[in-house]
Amino acid sequence: MALTDRIVDGFKATFGARLVNNLANGLLMLVLARFLLTNDEYGLLFTIVSVIAIAQLGADLGIGRSAARYVSDKKETQPSVIPYLLRSSLSYRLVLLAVVSGALVIGRDPLAAVLDIPELSTLMVVAVGYLIFQSLFSYHMTLFQGFNRVDLSAIIEVINNVSRLVFVVILTALGLGVAGALFGYIVGVFLGTVVGLVFLYRRFYTQYADGGGSKSLRNRMLKYSVPLTATHGAGVLDRQIDTVLVAFFINPVAVSYYVLSKQITEFVLVPAGSLGFSVSPTYGEEKANDSLEQAADIYETTLEYMFLLYVPAAVGMILVAEPAVTLVFGTEYAGAAPVLQVLGVYVVFQAITSVTTQGLDFLGRAKTRAYAKGTTAVANVGLNVVMIPIYGVTGAAVATVITYGTYTLVNVYVMHRELSLDFVRIARSLVLTTAIAGGMGLAVMMLIPYASNLPALFGVIGAGIAIWGVLITVSGVIDPRETVAQLT
Repeated sequence: MALTDRIVDGFKATFGARLVNNLANGLLMLVLARFLLTNDEYGLLFTIVSVIAIAQLGADLGIGRSAARYVSDKKETQPSVIPYLLRSSLSYRLVLLAVVSGALVIGRDPLAAVLDIPELSTLMVVAVGYLIFQSLFSYHMTLFQGFNRVDLSAIIEVINNVSRLVFVVILTALGLGVAGALFGYIVGVFLGTVVGLVFLYRRFYTQYADGGGSKSLRNRMLKYSVPLTATHGAGVLDRQIDTVLVAFFINPVAVSYYVLSKQITEFVLVPAGSLGFSVSPTYGEEKANDSLEQAADIYETTLEYMFLLYVPAAVGMILVAEPAVTLVFGTEYAGAAPVLQVLGVYVVFQAITSVTTQGLDFLGRAKTRAYAKGTTAVANVGLNVVMIPIYGVTGAAVATVITYGTYTLVNVYVMHRELSLDFVRIARSLVLTTAIAGGMGLAVMMLIPYASNLPALFGVIGAGIAIWGVLITVSGVIDPRETVAQLT
């Protein structure tokens, strides 16, 4: 299969799955926020989810990502070590999970006292089950990427998210509240984990002749997991610690505003995440084949598509945030609108990072990325501590934009050091896309006063998308027929 076809096929599988996943999560978000939970309960639920995401760092420690990198490297040159890599990496994961789960159960009372949320103590016992299966689920996702089988990752993602939607809604509607929602999360990720384990065993572990492995290989895998741990840990801090700090400095209601805004951005970022997940292993393969020019062209083209999608998306989010939040989720969530407007800028940085960071891991630059991520994550915590007490929940969003923007620029520079990028081409694309976004934004601004109800709001958004499509076609940025032909 040609390289471009393989990337496009991987993108279609991942994008299709993530679209289903985000539709499921979007529907879940709407039902929980609008009908089943109060905004206080909604904030409490995602405070717990954020705590679990931070605790998962200790259970993961970058071992899965490191194993995926060595699987990607060895599956063609030394396939007999693949079973050893899978056995050893999963063994370490299980040991770490046992330690972290025990620590979380023991420390739940002090945590509840620090956050001043008494009900957190009881709910954290339930949440440990979510930690265990979520960690194993993410392990399978990462390994399938290393095998360049993102279609399998897509399948277990769909199972997880659709099952979560069904069981969270059922259990919460039965009156179990936040505990029911947590049980629904556990059921979804448990089913995804079980299917992932079957895939991993039957399609990979048993398909390679087991030649064992060496202590040297194991040590290299563990050593490479250190910078990946730092990078992933810093990424989780960037995404989750601000939620916990909002709960600490303000209350769960403010958490609901912040989490709701970030969930909306996650939905918008589905194409970027899908493309980044699909294309990342290609950079390592091209480097191994001494085809750095082709790798650079792939990355530059990818960036052009990110600009084309996300600069206008950011403009649209800033303009329609207020009517969209109040009309869809209710006036009790109006406090989320300013947060969403600020995070419109974050969407652009996140899109660029989504198609850059994992590529750097496959190029062997995880250590450099770890330094950058660690520095900006610490800065993010500091800025949150300073800005949340002064500016409230919007201050957390501003801190995220500042530190994440810095991290994005560093990542692009490191990618340039690896691939010698054509910055003239990149800058030309960014300027042209910004002009298109400006034209679309002017049209949307004139239509916003008419967005007084949901049908009118959807009409304004549809008109903005139509104007965007006309502008990119007239400007010649892309050939729609060629793009459709590639994707089909």
